[in-house]
Order: sequence, then C-alpha cells, then structure tokens
Amino acid sequence: MKPYTRSIIELFDGKKRFLIPLYQRQYAWKAHPQLELLWEDIERSVARLMEDRRSLTPHFMGAIVIAQVKTYGKELQAFEIIDGQQRLTTFQLLLAALRDVAGTHGSHYEAELQKYLLNDGIMHDPVKERYKLWPSLTDRLSFVKIVDPNVDTHFFGPPPTDEADVVRRSVAAHDYFKEKIAAHVVTEDGFDERRFEILFESLKEGLAIVSIELEGGDDPQTIFETLNSRGVDLTPGDLMRNFIFQRAKGMGQSDGELVVDTLYEKHWLPLDRSFWGQSASRGRQSRNRLDWMLTDHLSMHIGDLVSVESLFERYRRWLLNTRPFPSVTAELESISATAAIERRLFDQSPTDPIGNFGRFADAFDVSTAMPLVIYLATDPSASADIDRALAVLVSYILRRDICGLTTKNYNRFFIGIIERLRQTEGNKLDAFIEFLSSRQSETDRWPDDVEWQRGWLGRGQYKGPRQARLRYIFEAIELAKRSSLNEDITIRSALTIEHIMPQTWHTNWPIPGFNTDEGDLDPDYIFKRIERDSAIDRMGNLTLLTHSLNATVSNGPYSVKMPAVRAHSSLALNRELNSYSDWNEEMIQQRGIDLFNAARKIWEAPIRPDLPGQAFIEENVAFPPAGTKCKFTYAGKEYSGVIEDGRLVVQGYEPFATFSAASRAITNTSRNGWHDWNLMEAGVGWTLASDWRFQKTISRLGRLIL
Repeated sequence: MKPYTRSIIELFDGKKRFLIPLYQRQYAWKAHPQLELLWEDIERSVARLMEDRRSLTPHFMGAIVIAQVKTYGKELQAFEIIDGQQRLTTFQLLLAALRDVAGTHGSHYEAELQKYLLNDGIMHDPVKERYKLWPSLTDRLSFVKIVDPNVDTHFFGPPPTDEADVVRRSVAAHDYFKEKIAAHVVTEDGFDERRFEILFESLKEGLAIVSIELEGGDDPQTIFETLNSRGVDLTPGDLMRNFIFQRAKGMGQSDGELVVDTLYEKHWLPLDRSFWGQSASRGRQSRNRLDWMLTDHLSMHIGDLVSVESLFERYRRWLLNTRPFPSVTAELESISATAAIERRLFDQSPTDPIGNFGRFADAFDVSTAMPLVIYLATDPSASADIDRALAVLVSYILRRDICGLTTKNYNRFFIGIIERLRQTEGNKLDAFIEFLSSRQSETDRWPDDVEWQRGWLGRGQYKGPRQARLRYIFEAIELAKRSSLNEDITIRSALTIEHIMPQTWHTNWPIPGFNTDEGDLDPDYIFKRIERDSAIDRMGNLTLLTHSLNATVSNGPYSVKMPAVRAHSSLALNRELNSYSDWNEEMIQQRGIDLFNAARKIWEAPIRPDLPGQAFIEENVAFPPAGTKCKFTYAGKEYSGVIEDGRLVVQGYEPFATFSAASRAITNTSRNGWHDWNLMEAGVGWTLASDWRFQKTISRLGRLIL
C-alpha cells in the first residue's frame, strides 16, 4: 500500500476517474450528523485562513482506499474505490454546489470548479469517462443530473419505477451544501467574491485526506473490513454485499460484460432499492428489511438462531468453512430465492398465501417462524405443498394463542423443524403435520378441538396488545361466512374490534333481578357480576365494525348499542346478530359456540392417532348416503369420489371400504382419512368428513342410550 496526502481539490485535479463498484452500498450520508460535521470542518478551515494564513496546517478528514484499474488506448486513468465512496461522493456534491452557487452569481469560479467535476479532451467513452466520479447504479442517475444538469439522461437507463416519491440522499446533500454556501458568501450587500475565494482556498489548502493506493499483493476485502471494523454506518447487508462481490470480481467477462456487474444487476440491485431499506420491527428491534431477510436466509440454511448483530461474521465463517455453494452465482441465486419469498411476506397481499402469512406473522408477532416459512417455500421437495403447510402453521400458532400457551420456545422450535424436514425422505408436508400433531408438552403441543374450544369459550381474549390478532381471526371468519353465502363485497375501511356488551357494563347494562344500590353485598349478585365480568372479553361478545363507535354509543344501553352494531350490516358477523332478541351471558356463550364452529372449519385440528372406541365409531357410523360427492386435495392435486353401495369410489382405484384406506392408497402414508376427505351435504355445502361423523356419532349414541 502507498499512502498519499491530498487536498480535496488535488484528488480531482487532472484527467482521472474514480469508479464505485456496482455492488458498493448506495450513498448514505445525511445532513445530521455527517454533512454538519464536514461543514463545521470547512468553517474552521476558513476561519484559520482569515486569521493567520501562515500557521494553516491541513485538517485530516480520514482515508480512502483505491486500486488502479488497467486501462488501454484512449481510456482515462481510473481507480476503483475499495473504501471511501461516501467521502468522495460527498466531496463531488460539495464541489457541484460551489459551482452552482458561483454560476448563480456570475462568478468566474464556476468554470474553475467545473474542471474538478468533469473531464474533457480525448477519451475512449465520453458518455461515461467525462465524469470524475462514476457512482454505483442506484445513485448514478441522480448524481449525473447534479454534476451535469444538461446531460441527456436516456444514456443511463430508465429511472426506478418504485422510487417516484423518494428523495435520494445525493440530491438532499447537494441542496444542503448550496444552502450553506449561499448563506456564507451572500451578505446584505450581495454576493461576496472574496468570501467565496477563501472558501474555495480552504478546500485546496485547509482540508486533506489520505489516499491509500493498493498494490498487487494487497487483499481489498481484508482492508475494507479492517477500516470499517467499528461498523460506522455500515449494516450487515453492506458487509455481506462487499464480501460476496469481492469474491466475484475474478470471474471475468461474458458477452462483453463483466460477470460481477451482471450478477450485481440481476441479484443485488433489486435489494438496493428503497423497499429493502425501509425499517421493520421484530419484537423490540428495528432494522431495515434487507438485514432481516438476510438473517432469515442464514438461519434457514444453517438451522440455527442468528442475531442481526452477528449476521455478517456468521455468514462469512459459514461460507469459508463449509463452502455450501459451488459458485458465487449459486450463492446469489439462493439469496434471490429467499428475497422473493420475503418480499411477499412484507407485501402481505391477502390473495397470496405467503403474503397472508406475513400479515398473520405481524398480527401474532411470530417473526421467529420466518426461516421455516422460507424453507417450506424454497425447498423443491416441500414448496409444492406450501399453501397447505402455511395453513397448518397458522393453525398451530393461532390455536396455541387462543389457549394461552407460551411462545417462548418458538425460535428454537421452528428452526429445529427445518433440520428435521431436511432429513425426511418421504412427503415433507405429511412429516410436518405428523411432527406438530405428535407434540404433547405445554411448550409445543398443537391444541385439538377439545382444548381449543375450552380456550375459545372460557378465556378472555381482549387484553394487552391482542387487537391485531383478534382482527385477523374475525376477518377470516367474516370472509368464510361470505364465501358460504357466495358474497363478494370488498370492505375498504379499516375494521375495528368492538365489544357488544361494553366493558363498562355496570352503568347501562344492569343484571336482571338485582338492585345494585341494595345488592352490592348479595352473594348471588356478586356471583353474577363475576360471571359477567369474565364473559365480557370472550370471543362471543366481540365483533367487527367498519369504523369505531363514539364513546356514548359504545358504552350505551342495549337499546342504543345493539342497533348501532347491527347497522354495520355489510358484515355478515353483524347481520347474524338480528337473530338475538336479548344479550346476556347465555347469548355470549351461544355466539361463542357458533363462532367456534366456523373457526374450526378454517383452522384445522392436529391429526391424532385413533382413540379407544374408534372401532365402535367406524362400525356404527357408516359412509354417507349413496350418491354423496367427496373430495380430497393432496400435494396440489384434487381427488374426487362418490359413495356407491357403501364404498368410496375414486376413479383409477378399486372401491374403498373406509376413508382412511382411500387416503393411504393415494398418499402411500399412514393417515386418518376422516380428516382428509370433504363431503357435499345437501343444504350445508362441503363439510369435513370428521365433522360429519362427529354429528352422526352423537346422534347414534343418543339413540342407543334411549
């Protein structure tokens, strides 16, 4: 390495180019604190020049690391920037601001400053080589328009389609410097040429930078990491990008283009767009989306927990120690595959199962499941069943939440499932369902319908930060009710959760048969009051509204509150309230049961081994009547059947005596077919076979007892 001390002006003097690699992070300096600190340094340099020019010594402003690039023929001398692109870009924006202020006031310094921004004379490719600094692709268009305002920008490609309202940092920095410079050189008497001259001289004599030029044996990546070891303004994503593309630099050319540039444009340029720079919160941590995505990506691959803070070092060790990819191309393709799934999780489209899981994960605060979701969506042996796998995962988490079971073990639990599924040779979906269904402890079991109903009807659900979860549940039930009624109405307003009987029921909802003035100490009244207090926050007393009620109506008596809730008739949940002529604890319980019956059709139950007495049920509850249509979806394919002569007839198979036999033949797995097949019931629609059997069993047992 050869270090040289140069002033800001000397850096850009003469015909030369500084090239920022495509894969370097985009310009990131802000007015506070970086630009403010630089301007303070400039002001101090100006003050020293004005006080005592002879005692002036250059103020050191850090270092840049560059490596000379081989050039041929008429190509200008060029240097690749290894580290320091933020400083060099800022210096160019400062010089452009000086030139523009000089031009506004007719100063001859406009032409002088232009020499340090643009090259002139003979060159191989004037469109590109005329610029002293050639930024990365994400900053290029905005930078070129600042440095060369009259340029025809169509040479530089179309602007990003997703950044129409984004003010790039380079534009903000240029505006900041113009404002500061104008305030410094324009007085009450107008433009002060002398003050401008001293300002220019301070850049020439008062501020210096160390330019470190690498030689053949120097390792750019090691130097980059050493200089940035403090991690100042560098994210894990910045470090990973540099680590990956430094290794890709030696891949040569293909079809006249550098392979490293092609890889960047295809795989990482989309990650440098504003979408991935937006902040996202997980628990108490906020990071940009890119860092979360890369953390999930690494966790999924290594089957272990990864913190954002340790992301880069762990990724680097994993790559160097295990060499999991045959090439950098394969490495980047893997990241792109993860990014495609994670973008859908962030976009949260309600029509996309992956997007819907992203909405669910936000509502239930289960970002710990993201590595597992990425595995299920990207692994070729699992991705065909991704819709069903996500439905299973949602059911597992949602049922546990309603039952009040802990989430403390989720991070390690979900990560552990990834490695288990990797080692599974058969159907991944079956293995996934079987594993979740087999868990028995409080920390990881999947509640069956009995336990779930107990939590649904017996626990208060409206407490703490649970409104988002309840909205998700009630919106899903609302959608299911509309589907059963063949309704297709879009609710565009944000839905809110409302208590039917208000939490402040004591004022306007008296308990019948008691005078509260006299009955405060009555044991029967106390019991009734406790019973009502416990029912208020249960599912049966909650509903959705298209907008919030005012406090007077929300806390008003039944005669005011119920009509106000029913008025939101665009929601099927509220139209059903017309069947209730009163509202009390019994009605809350009954509606809770109705809601539960709807919910259990949406969020499936675990598949448990057959219980004692199962043989009795099989023998005494026959198939549905002849002619009943049946269907079963497995691995993305739907199998249709019909009941004939007490058997299930499926095209391409011999008739089956049981649903389980049909499922085993189709899937080559051991399973309970009653949980697989759906039946078409007259006047009801498609019903899960196990639900149909449950109702028939109760009816059968009742007749036997009688």
